[in-house]
Amino acid sequence: MSNVILAERIEKQIFLVRGRKVMFDFDLAALYNVPTKSLNLAVKRNIRRFPDDFVFQLTAQEFEVLRFHFETSKGSGGRRYLPYAFTEHGVAMLSSVLNSERAILVNIQIMRTFGRLRQLLATHKDLARKLEYLERKYNRHDHELKDVFEKLHQLLEPPPPKTRPMGFVMPRHPKP
Repeated sequence: MSNVILAERIEKQIFLVRGRKVMFDFDLAALYNVPTKSLNLAVKRNIRRFPDDFVFQLTAQEFEVLRFHFETSKGSGGRRYLPYAFTEHGVAMLSSVLNSERAILVNIQIMRTFGRLRQLLATHKDLARKLEYLERKYNRHDHELKDVFEKLHQLLEPPPPKTRPMGFVMPRHPKP
C-alpha cells in the first residue's frame, strides 16, 4: 500500500473524542492486519505501558454516537465490548507491543500523519490570530476613515446662504 493512500486512510480514521485526537482499536487492527481482539489482548498484557492518557475505553453513550456516525446497526454479532480509543502516544506505544514489520511501517506513517495534522492546526491557529489582528486594526481605521469622510463632506457642502450682506455696500445706480 502506498504511503499517500495510507496517509489519506489514516487521516480519515483520526477522530476527536473527549477533546483528544484518537484512533479506534478496530481501525488500528485493520491497519496492522491483526484481529481487534489480538490488538486489545496485546495492550492488556502490557497494560503498564498504556496509562489513561494513552488509551481509554469509550462509554456506552460515546459508542452510540460513534455507531450513529458510522451508520452501523445494533443487530446481533459484532463487538461484545466497547471500543478502545488510542491517543497519539498510545499509538506510538503500540509499536513496542506489536513487533511485526507491517506494524512498524504503519506506525511510522501514523506518527507522520499525527504530526502533519498538528502542523495544520498550528497553521490555522496562526492564520486565525493574524486575521483577528487585521480585523481589529482595520475596524479602528474604519472609524477613523469615517470621521475623515464626514469632515470632507462638510467641507464640500456649500456655505449656508447669507441673509444680508455684511459691511458697507454701495448702492448700484444705473449707468447713464
